[in-house]
Amino acid sequence: MHHHDSPWIIAVDEKDFDEQVIERSKQQLVLVDFWAEWCSPCRFLTPLLEKVIQHYSGTILLAKVEVDENMRLAGRYRLRGFPTCLLFRDGAPVGHFSGMRPEHFLREFIDAHLSPQSSS
Repeated sequence: MHHHDSPWIIAVDEKDFDEQVIERSKQQLVLVDFWAEWCSPCRFLTPLLEKVIQHYSGTILLAKVEVDENMRLAGRYRLRGFPTCLLFRDGAPVGHFSGMRPEHFLREFIDAHLSPQSSS
């Protein structure tokens, strides 16, 4: 199963972050997964995110950032632990979570941000 062949899952680095994440987030939600090879929770979370993202059929994009090669991006958002996911809308982070999370958490997190901002 090659989920990463999905049009809604992209690998992003420092050079194209502004174009792929900041600009695109003005059209749709972009969830950025900051991950690392050496980080064992990342190896579980990333495939789960890929699976969950497929379910939304393009209403939200997944951008994967490998932190070792993009430390300045991690620094820009003051990230400490990994995995950390930042959700972007209109060019700015509007939500985040860190660490391994179960699938139902990921869906609830995304659903909460996809639904119109209600004042409940």
